[in-house]
Amino acid sequence: MKKVLFTFAVCLSSAAFAQVLDVASLQKVAMPENKRVVVAGISPQGDYLLVTDNHNQGLSKYDLATGATTEITSAAGAGFGAAISVDGQTVVYRETTMKNQLRYNEVKKANLATGEKTQLVKASRNVQGVAVDKDAAIAVNNGKIAMKAIGAAKAKVEAPVLSIKNRQLMITRNGKTEVFSPNGQQFSYIWQSLSPDGTKVLYFVCGRGAYVADLNGKIVASLGLIRAPKWYNNEIVVGMNDKDNGEVVTSSSIVAVTLDGTRQTLTDSSVIAMYPYASLNGEKIAFTTSNGEAYIININPKK
Repeated sequence: MKKVLFTFAVCLSSAAFAQVLDVASLQKVAMPENKRVVVAGISPQGDYLLVTDNHNQGLSKYDLATGATTEITSAAGAGFGAAISVDGQTVVYRETTMKNQLRYNEVKKANLATGEKTQLVKASRNVQGVAVDKDAAIAVNNGKIAMKAIGAAKAKVEAPVLSIKNRQLMITRNGKTEVFSPNGQQFSYIWQSLSPDGTKVLYFVCGRGAYVADLNGKIVASLGLIRAPKWYNNEIVVGMNDKDNGEVVTSSSIVAVTLDGTRQTLTDSSVIAMYPYASLNGEKIAFTTSNGEAYIININPKK
């Protein structure tokens, strides 16, 4: 089998307060022809990446074992907020078009095994978010749920669906969408996600930091200035600690933080590490560098 990951002999210090995760190694992904990419997701099993470009143009599957790249779409906007099903076989994404200087988003789901694509939402000005919940591919369009079944099971939505509208964090439950925004509607919200067990909401308040709230809107954790936060598991969040000079990012590291505030830096200053994604099985964290390179942090299983 062709080896497509190059292992770097690095010593990743956990001196940043305490150890949250046991880092095994840092690996640079050998993209075809050294192509510049942005990581847009990692499969739950950690066997492939979703990659796009720095404008979210196009979306492709990159197989980490074989190095094979399969294009899902070449459309604009496809790399923004794509969602992967738990079995890794379905991807939900947007395709953005411009008409009369107005932006429209169509939402589709793609079966990665067959290549079949199905429309969830026709071109709309009001797509708020996309998600996957067990047997359903989901889009929130103007406060309403649109969904298609994944596989043979009947599509149904059991978990809450999060989205953003007018900079506010929205939650859809039992077919009803309402403002959630636990910190108040005077703030702007981004980077929202539901915990793997469906009981907690992770989000970022612009100018304030990352937070976790329960489904009643009670804030249960303030994580500080950890940007682009993503769930690693139900109790650990990964994100980036980036700094800039007003024009470009000058440094950035991937950090892991527990809900009780224990914090660990996972990468060193040799890379400007940004926008992490964790595999559901907890074995890998993928991220992008400022130079358009993809890396994997391999995690030792918890003993």
